[in-house]
Amino acid sequence: MLASANRITHGGDYRATVRRGSKHVGPNTVTYIRASDSSSDARFGFIVAKTVGVAVVRNRVRRRMKAACYELLPHVRPGVDVVVRALPGAASQPYRVLFDELSRSLTKGSVLA
Repeated sequence: MLASANRITHGGDYRATVRRGSKHVGPNTVTYIRASDSSSDARFGFIVAKTVGVAVVRNRVRRRMKAACYELLPHVRPGVDVVVRALPGAASQPYRVLFDELSRSLTKGSVLA
């Protein structure tokens, strides 16, 4: 589970990252990356809309994405905000596929150390 210091919790931070961050599109996710205050920890936020599925499916997708980000966290530069939006296809994907896709997006965004 991500620590509270590693989570985006305010709507304004979500909006700023989505609007001003770089966008990396994959088959199952859209990843927005924005450099923020360099003294802070890397932070992650997740958007899983109702188009992904019913509540049980959305929560499963969100948990898989959180677990993938937790595993990648030690390699992410500090001071980066990342918002991951799940697309409807993410509901049918196993954890490893989502992990690989997030890893590729973070590599393209050059935030992995």
